[in-house]
Amino acid sequence: MAAVDIAGLGKRFGDTTALSPSDLRIADGEFVVLVGPSGCGKSTLLRMIAGLETASEGRILIGGHDVTNVPPAERGVAMVFQSYALYPHLTVAGNIAFPLKVAGLPKQEIAERVAETAAMLDLTDLLDRRPRALSGGQRQRVSIARAVVRRPQVLLLDEPLSNLDTSLRARMRHEFARLHQQLAATMIYVTHDQLEAMTLANRIVVMSAGRIEQVGAPIDVYRRPASIAVAAAIGSPGMNLLPAMLAALTPTGATLRLTDGALVETAARAGIDDIGTAVTLGIRPEHLVADEDGPFAGAVELFERLGPLSFAHLGARGDADTIVAQLPGDRSVTLGEVLHFSIAPHDAHVFAADGRAYPLTPPPSSPVR
Repeated sequence: MAAVDIAGLGKRFGDTTALSPSDLRIADGEFVVLVGPSGCGKSTLLRMIAGLETASEGRILIGGHDVTNVPPAERGVAMVFQSYALYPHLTVAGNIAFPLKVAGLPKQEIAERVAETAAMLDLTDLLDRRPRALSGGQRQRVSIARAVVRRPQVLLLDEPLSNLDTSLRARMRHEFARLHQQLAATMIYVTHDQLEAMTLANRIVVMSAGRIEQVGAPIDVYRRPASIAVAAAIGSPGMNLLPAMLAALTPTGATLRLTDGALVETAARAGIDDIGTAVTLGIRPEHLVADEDGPFAGAVELFERLGPLSFAHLGARGDADTIVAQLPGDRSVTLGEVLHFSIAPHDAHVFAADGRAYPLTPPPSSPVR
């Protein structure tokens, strides 16, 4: 296995920038997920690592070796695509064995590797079947097996679950997690599905508009998004984003004034020159706390009950769009009912006009007992 380093890597298609010059290090054996909306550059980055797209600038190193201009077959990588790309005239065994035959390996070694890989991916009983006789999940496992059997240094996966239904995607997420543990392989996985990103990755790379916005452990990115783009990409339902003005500084942060005049205390660390500037207040639905005296209020326009949790969509006051609040699953509300909420200062995210998040003051220390 091998580490992957990209240094100043960029890609342009004519006058269109698909990936701005970017730097990223992926450690040996790490499972990294590239996540972001369609067109953000994540698949372009993956294809450049694979050698399927040429870089406009910058370098790619795999295992410390510069492979920027090395052909795909010589990079020590294997790729799993969104489409299974199986050969319909070959059996499962034939599909898995195909890259080994192309590489000219001895028949005995091919047979051993196919058997080993099939057992790893629970395909042993399917080796004599052809792709048309397989389910979607089974076809995807064959596609993965065909990549893994080569024993690549790096395994690249481009939206591998997007063609599967919800239940199959959940099962395949477990398969990928198990596969990573078994192989201890360096894996780079592209998805627009934040659930896949949050559950699979050691680290996630959030991308937007051809740029890397933030890199970090999933829970860290969720808790402290570095920009509005990251806040929008991580969390379901998405973060509430409310227009506000930075009204005053406090010893522990800053006070914001919403468009309806309500004041909100935050832990944002701002400067004196920021007073009076327009900002965006970000609030996750799960962080809103029922509070009759709270600054957030609105009439219920839509109520969604989802088993253990419910979500109330409130018609917000002022210039804000609808506010979504998470409620306990057993809570009942009526349409038109007015609900009030507050938020803890350290759960309030404040974004400047350029979309970047203000840093937060340290949370208060817990009392010593």
